[in-house]
Amino acid sequence: MNPTRKRRLWMAILVLMAASIGGSLILWALQSNVTYLHSPTDVAVGKVPEDARFRLGGIVSEGSVIRQPGSLEVSFVITDRFHDFPVMYDGILPDMFEEATSVIATGRIQDGRLVADQILAKHDENYMPMEVADAIAAAKVKQNAAAAAGAGAATYAPNTPQGSTY
Repeated sequence: MNPTRKRRLWMAILVLMAASIGGSLILWALQSNVTYLHSPTDVAVGKVPEDARFRLGGIVSEGSVIRQPGSLEVSFVITDRFHDFPVMYDGILPDMFEEATSVIATGRIQDGRLVADQILAKHDENYMPMEVADAIAAAKVKQNAAAAAGAGAATYAPNTPQGSTY
């Protein structure tokens, strides 16, 4: 192989290696900045890693908001109507934050509760984030499927003679 071709080959190999390393670093940086949305049901069944930062979406339970006198610390419970999960937040809450409203809290689990560093609240009475609505619907489907499985295989069919099963 002549020296010119050898030099071009080495340059091509170096460029490919640099591009591979750069792409790997970009993917690693993007992966470490991703925060996934989970429902209280997801947290209850253990789908959330212990040390991961994530978003918890749901509805603030009625009667669960407790404000610490003399500080900005607030604790409350987020529910998807199937499971509840406690949240602690130290900061100024959004103006629209109140009980029985949809919220998304971003933070990490510490001592069995979410320690949030950001709270997002709904913007009008009909708004629920799509991810939260999907998570609540999925939890409801799972609960209904589990209830149906627990009810047994024999089910009354209205178009069959009385007492028949299908």
